[in-house]
Amino acid sequence: MKLILSEQERLQLDRRVADVEKRTGAQIVLAVIERSDTYAELPWKAFALGAAVAGLGAVLLDLLWPGGHSSLAVLFAMVSTLATGAACALLCVGLPKFARFFLDAHRAEVEVRQYAQSLFLSREVFATRGRIGVLLLFSMFERQVILLPDSGMGKRLSGEAMRGIVARMTTALAAGQIGRSLENGLQGLEENLPAWAAGELRENELPNAIVEEKGP
Repeated sequence: MKLILSEQERLQLDRRVADVEKRTGAQIVLAVIERSDTYAELPWKAFALGAAVAGLGAVLLDLLWPGGHSSLAVLFAMVSTLATGAACALLCVGLPKFARFFLDAHRAEVEVRQYAQSLFLSREVFATRGRIGVLLLFSMFERQVILLPDSGMGKRLSGEAMRGIVARMTTALAAGQIGRSLENGLQGLEENLPAWAAGELRENELPNAIVEEKGP
């Protein structure tokens, strides 16, 4: 897949991850995902809406200009209805902004969280001494951020703090600034996690390189 972040952004974030890990003692994994599910139902929803609007238009035309019940007029109404539905379905496939119009917010949140949990396992974020791994994931299509800390971080990172970090990231994402959003997430972790014991060194147990995946 085409990389989402530029080389400069990746290098800068890699260094920032290492710095925040050194200061906080956490092991952080950043991930940017193109989408967390295929959402096969979205084109069908778009087709249904387009067909319904075209059908309504045909009915209104019939009411405004009655008497046009020729076979040609009926055929035109059927073709235009199906064509409009098909065009909307194609737009849904090709334009993510249009497709998001048909995406249920709760469904999106569930799918992104499930993807984050799967990535947490596949990347072995749990395999740290003291269970101090943290996964910070952004899924582009859904515009959703998931902050997933391991069990050893429970007392160090409160629910309120996590919600604040996610809100800070979402603000930058609204402007299309993915790199800045991840920077904000790292800064939020640094501010909300207590400083690591002075002079105590911890081995880097997880790769600092950002995970970039297309998704399903």
